[in-house]
Amino acid sequence: MRRNALKERDESRREKQDRRCRLNREFFLPETDEVIILDWEDKEGEVYRGSYGREEPQTRCQAVQAENVTVLEGGTAQISCRLQNYDGSIVVIQNPRRQTLFFNGTRALISMQMRQDNKALKDDRFQMVLFTQRLVRITLTNVSVSDEGGYFCQLYTDATHHQVATLSVSVPPETPTVEVKQEAVEGGEAELTCVSPRSKPATTLRWMRNGREIPGVVSQQDNGKTFSVSSTIRIPVERKDNGAALNCEAIHPALSGQKRIRHYRLDVYFAPTVRIVSPTGILREGDSLSLTCSITGNPLPRDILWSKINDTLPERAEISGPTLQISRLSQSHNGTYLCQAQNNYGRAADHYTLLVYDCLAFCAVADPGAVVETHSAVPYAVIGGVLALLVFTVICVLIVTIWCSVRQKGSYLTHEASGLDEHGEVQEAFLNGNDASQGKKEYL
Repeated sequence: MRRNALKERDESRREKQDRRCRLNREFFLPETDEVIILDWEDKEGEVYRGSYGREEPQTRCQAVQAENVTVLEGGTAQISCRLQNYDGSIVVIQNPRRQTLFFNGTRALISMQMRQDNKALKDDRFQMVLFTQRLVRITLTNVSVSDEGGYFCQLYTDATHHQVATLSVSVPPETPTVEVKQEAVEGGEAELTCVSPRSKPATTLRWMRNGREIPGVVSQQDNGKTFSVSSTIRIPVERKDNGAALNCEAIHPALSGQKRIRHYRLDVYFAPTVRIVSPTGILREGDSLSLTCSITGNPLPRDILWSKINDTLPERAEISGPTLQISRLSQSHNGTYLCQAQNNYGRAADHYTLLVYDCLAFCAVADPGAVVETHSAVPYAVIGGVLALLVFTVICVLIVTIWCSVRQKGSYLTHEASGLDEHGEVQEAFLNGNDASQGKKEYL
């Protein structure tokens, strides 16, 4: 009877101690230099007290606590298990597939990872770096998203205690790429798609032009543990937009405020334009002519066609790329010359009319090698024409002046004659005889 009573008392004591340990685990506190006293009450109404800190705890129960960790893909993760009141019990660390990695600080084989020859493999990326009575720590190098999950810290005492350390892997995006969905043609629209193929969590994409955001249509695809994100824009384009700068920015929390930027320049296709660059001044016989065909277009035309309207090019004409050269000009070279170019989006042309003047007698060509002083006949011709015009004008003015003067004098004589008739002078002259008549005639 006495033995049974003692046995029941020991069992009751162990049950209470186990209950205290369970409560301690529920209220597990990190290490501290201060003494903390906690009181709690269980369902049966009993009050328990535990102390933590530098003083020896009244209730010595073993416990384990795991710490969550987040790491960048390719980095190194530290998985830590903190121990309380460790007395040398067995500590086991397992991966998310519940495969044992370490057993009391010793590496264990991962039996589930098998080659085709059925030999067990070791994952050398896992290393035990610390095993003390307070802390167990392992490292995992070259972390990938497949390593994500809960790592179990297990402490085997009278009862098995375990905590889970959750490993989260963040995948920063690479520099996004730009895909051209629709060619940009003058007067049309350009359709561009910015793609970030892999990230975790999903990347935020943003189109920018001249410091302003261009709204885009965003699509997101879940690839299991990573995400693929794209942003598509459609913008109207003109010829002036060719070469305009656009930026696609990838924003992600793993980049610590930085951005991954893809620079892109618009490639706008348009028909060519043609302009002939010609020399200034007068061309005379014996001179040389050089015409350059200046062309713009996207794509730039490869072939340039020179021709002469209603005729063939002179024998002495030489074509070098966009340049047409004719040496020793003569009046037979007169005419209209045409430059034409085309690409897949249109064609264009420009013309130049050549007029070669005769050389005057003093422009005779001397022997080869001699220095010949050339004179232009144009200023002399202009001066002669102006002088002839002035002489003609003066003659016309003189003729008109004389004609007006003669006409005015004749009118005056007629008036004098009519005045004599009115005063009877003519009648008096008639009565006085022929002498008066002769005088009148003489007067007239």
